[in-house]
Amino acid sequence: MEDERYCFITEWYDPNGAIIRKYQFFFYPNDSTIEMFDIKNRKLFLKRSKAENIKLGDLYIGSTVNVLSRQLNFIDYGDDHTRTKLSRQTERTLALIKPDAIDKKGAILEQVCRSGLYITQLKMCSLSRDLAQSFYAEHQHKPFFNALVDFMSSGPIVAMELMGTNAIAAWRDLIGPTDSAVARSQAATSIRARFGQDNTKNACHGSDSPASAASELEFFFPSKGAGPGNTATFTDGTCCVVKPHAVADGSVGSILSKIEESGFQISAMKMFHMEKANAEEFYEVYKGVVQEYQSMVTELTSGPCLALEVRAQDAQKNFREMCGPHDPEIAKHLRPRSLRALFGKDKIKNAVHCTDLPEDATLEVQYFFQILDC
Repeated sequence: MEDERYCFITEWYDPNGAIIRKYQFFFYPNDSTIEMFDIKNRKLFLKRSKAENIKLGDLYIGSTVNVLSRQLNFIDYGDDHTRTKLSRQTERTLALIKPDAIDKKGAILEQVCRSGLYITQLKMCSLSRDLAQSFYAEHQHKPFFNALVDFMSSGPIVAMELMGTNAIAAWRDLIGPTDSAVARSQAATSIRARFGQDNTKNACHGSDSPASAASELEFFFPSKGAGPGNTATFTDGTCCVVKPHAVADGSVGSILSKIEESGFQISAMKMFHMEKANAEEFYEVYKGVVQEYQSMVTELTSGPCLALEVRAQDAQKNFREMCGPHDPEIAKHLRPRSLRALFGKDKIKNAVHCTDLPEDATLEVQYFFQILDC
């Protein structure tokens, strides 16, 4: 069997030297091994070694992977073979959950995860009327324009960058025809058939071409600046973080559905790729107190996580009970319907973080939605 190899250029910030180091990163899918070369010093940095926790799907431009306690940022393809082979598999598109379907976001994300598409960026935001007009500028002379702008600025939406093989066509197939009635007759399992109402209130939006995908992604996830603001309220809420392993397992939609089915409101939501320094700062209260502190930091930086503001009466106490004990094995016995019992694997990969102390609830929400999302 041919020993297939993929090559990427990665960066790692060395805190000791306060410099960015670049590496060639090689991945061998046949036996899940990796190899790294230090570009500046022109020498082998890591000989070919087993890395069973790394999958080819984890490796794309913009992703982060932990290797030898180093958080590597993947910034470019390393050769033409890798670029050619993976470019179709890493096509990106914009997906929007519209205001009429915002309460169905968990079910919609479940369908996205089952489809094989990767969610690489996500945020809940609100569009002002001016922003909605700007986004739909190509339709400004059409009779439905004003109604569309009014609708899209009427409540929160969820914007996502989806990645996968032929992602543009795959997402449009998943959402179905524009008219929800047509979707119900022609594509009964599509998202618009399940959750859409008509031509405008049709649950979701999807880019229709590579050019529109690029411009629409830049609108919501700009390369410079923050884009449309988040929807955090910082009142009557608590913090939840869906951990990277649960994101990678495709459990995000199911977790969101469980939260909302239990009577909690998800009032803000954003995907973060946590730097080690940020993870250490966020978990600082556990340092020297919890034996697993360093492992918790490693897990939180191992891939994208999803931060939520969760609201309800006495949100911190009630949501903490819903999450269950830290150890999923204990949770399965004491609270079998809790999030950690249902989606956790062990004390580190226990599906979700929730605020432990009432006085920290707003502070943790502020950390993600004011400090990191700025």
